Amino acid sequence: MAGRADLTSYAYRKLRARILAESNVCLMCGHPGSQALDHIHAVSRGGAELDPDNLAPIHGVEGCPVCLRKCNNDKGNRPLSEVLRLVTSRDWYAGP
Repeated sequence: MAGRADLTSYAYRKLRARILAESNVCLMCGHPGSQALDHIHAVSRGGAELDPDNLAPIHGVEGCPVCLRKCNNDKGNRPLSEVLRLVTSRDWYAGP
């Protein structure tokens, strides 16, 4: 299994740039402006570290500028499907 140091590797930085260039819409709140990536299936629960299919944009430490949610903290290492069941559409989406 890859270590957390791999998240600062050249390969990770290139993958991060490619994914964010395709979309910067947060997997948690649905708002644009994500500058970080998160694992859809946590590495601590068997998810692949550098698999592009297991990485998605998310608002990092600074949080979402639209809804002010701390998306990455809210998700933690739980599966995305579990986290999204915990919120209502009103909580996470303040779209047009």
